[in-house]
Amino acid sequence: MTHPAARPTKVTPLSGFPEYLPEQRIVEQHFIDVIRSTFELHGFPSIETRAVEPVERLSSQGEDADKEIYAVRRLAAPAGDDSEPSLGLHFDMTVPFARYVLENAGKLTFPFRRYQIQQAWRGERPQRGRYREFIQA
Repeated sequence: MTHPAARPTKVTPLSGFPEYLPEQRIVEQHFIDVIRSTFELHGFPSIETRAVEPVERLSSQGEDADKEIYAVRRLAAPAGDDSEPSLGLHFDMTVPFARYVLENAGKLTFPFRRYQIQQAWRGERPQRGRYREFIQA
């Protein structure tokens, strides 16, 4: 009898989650570098916000927002824990940025100028040119 891990498995790409070959990644990085240097040329500092936010904060963005959120839950949750996930991956930079400004208001100079170039995730059906995971600036 063969061990389950020894059986060959079919590997298929996940729709809407792009992965790039090295040549494609070089092109992507070039575009990101041009965008970054343009922001910095005009005096915008970079910030990065966390990937997750409380689900209730993300879902308060409108009635269709729930469809966009990928929930985050530990696989090793305690037995019998059927509670709703409390964290979700952000689907744009709006909510994380608003929270960031609120949490850091005493440390920021206003008007606060910034740029962000980060991953975002949307739980929508992928279509040509629309991905579930993407970089947003």
